[in-house]
Amino acid sequence: MAYNVLGSIFRGLGDSRTPLFTVACACVFNIAGDLVFVAGLHMEASGAALATVLAQAFSVILCLGIIKKKGLPFPFSRKNIKFNSEINGRILKVGLPVALQDGLVNISFLVINAIVNSLGVVPSAGVGVAEKVCAFIMLVPSSFSQSLSAFVAQNIGAGKRKRARESMVCGMAASLMVGIVMAYLAFFHGDMLAGIFSKEQAVILAAADYLKAYAIDTLIVSFLFCYIGFFNGCGKTKFVMVQGIAGAFGVRIPVSYLVSQMEGATLFQIGLATPCSTVVQIILCTAFFVFMMRKERYTM
Repeated sequence: MAYNVLGSIFRGLGDSRTPLFTVACACVFNIAGDLVFVAGLHMEASGAALATVLAQAFSVILCLGIIKKKGLPFPFSRKNIKFNSEINGRILKVGLPVALQDGLVNISFLVINAIVNSLGVVPSAGVGVAEKVCAFIMLVPSSFSQSLSAFVAQNIGAGKRKRARESMVCGMAASLMVGIVMAYLAFFHGDMLAGIFSKEQAVILAAADYLKAYAIDTLIVSFLFCYIGFFNGCGKTKFVMVQGIAGAFGVRIPVSYLVSQMEGATLFQIGLATPCSTVVQIILCTAFFVFMMRKERYTM
């Protein structure tokens, strides 16, 4: 929580390099901790956990050190740390819908995992491995979404709405270029990616089958995540919550469940529920974006 708050402050100031630097340092610290606690002291799972927590603490200390050295472009002291109902209310109004959406979307993926678990040990393990690969694949569009939220908010605040819209389009294009490469690797070389996390051939094949569906999602999620970043930056977090819930519980869960009940259903077919959800969410986002543009022209 402490790191996320500090990282958000840097990004809100237009500084995305410092959070990158602190995370990179924390990763190196985490790897070193794993080597010491797991490989050296043989602490196993508890050692890995300790290394992770210490790395997170290190990133927080590093952020505080940078702030102390460079300072902030606004006055800040202990007397500023107090309850402010107006500011807290504005933060909750924007943040609660985002938190609720993220929580419910994660629950929807847990439900899908439960559906896959009912198919047996190998499919379950295959999806588990595939999800690790997917977490890496989704880093780029997720990063663009977070960056756009800050950049769009800055430009909306400065009255530069056109530049905010242009940043969304640029984000979609840049994210898509990376997405094409990731989609190619996931669709045609999913077995190679899954082989990083497992050595069992049956599990690797199951993961590769599931990754083919995610490869399709990787191509189109660039548009969705940039839409979400744009809307969050505009303060339209309630809509972001609504479209996220609609995609998760209106499409992703029902489609995955219905497909799993089909005789001979494959993990690729079950995994198609995710890109189906993304398509529906993009349609909703596009419609809302058009509505926003028409409303903006009407009020000018």
